[in-house]
Amino acid sequence: MTMLEAELIVAAVQMEPLFGQTEENVAKSIEKIEKAAKQGARVVVLPELCNTGYMFQSRSEAFELAEPVPSGATSQLWIETASRLGIYLVAGITERDGSKLFNSAIITGPDGYMGTYRKLHLWGDEALYFHPGDLGIPVFDTPLGRLACHICYDCWFPEVWRLQAMQGAELICVPTNWVPIPGQDPAREAMANIVVMGAAHCNSVFVVAANRTGMEREQPFIGQSLIVSQTGWPVAGPASVSEEETLIACINLAEARRKRNWNDFNQPLRDRRTDIYDEMLGSGLSRHWI
Repeated sequence: MTMLEAELIVAAVQMEPLFGQTEENVAKSIEKIEKAAKQGARVVVLPELCNTGYMFQSRSEAFELAEPVPSGATSQLWIETASRLGIYLVAGITERDGSKLFNSAIITGPDGYMGTYRKLHLWGDEALYFHPGDLGIPVFDTPLGRLACHICYDCWFPEVWRLQAMQGAELICVPTNWVPIPGQDPAREAMANIVVMGAAHCNSVFVVAANRTGMEREQPFIGQSLIVSQTGWPVAGPASVSEEETLIACINLAEARRKRNWNDFNQPLRDRRTDIYDEMLGSGLSRHWI
């Protein structure tokens, strides 16, 4: 049995960062990563901007809290933790690159730093502080399978999901800071959950989405982290609206490919009408085997 055919334990860490308290936030995140690893997790996902908090009031405030990736103190601690525990970690971080700021995620594993994903689609006041992501839509090869990343608002863009799936991604890791959506019926599941479930279903990918909780500078966050199978149905969560918790699920990434056919006739990636629209959406990215 190859690694891709083996069962894989993944974790979504739902936590409440405290604004501006980077050392405390990172220390808390490492405690939660260690607990997830003790439960067998090989892939752990943390929320968006979980080292600094989210609600910046000025660009200078964001710049002061930001760090370079991967040379900054936060990155180095997370890199050491992933290496020590033998896991893959995807964690949201406030990144400084020269004079530019990015809402980013670091991807690191047992052998060290693997890469950075920079949020492509900025939400609300983020546009006042951050540059839109400029590293494209990378997919990372690992012995466990092919991993990719979204950050929060990126989930609302089907092009990103499709381009990751077409590059062979089996697992999408989503650091996020979901907030209340206008018109949301409190008796129903969060719209963010519906978006993630639909995208997993349409692209035959697994998703680990880690949201934060709590209130920060009068902005509430809605929790409800979840882990979704390639069918679109949750295999863990949604988590609490308000409490910190870690979701754990056992998945098999091979099913993202093996069970992609919905019936004798239909398979969502194969059935695309590439005579009508460009297979890779004009991106110039290379198609992987799907």
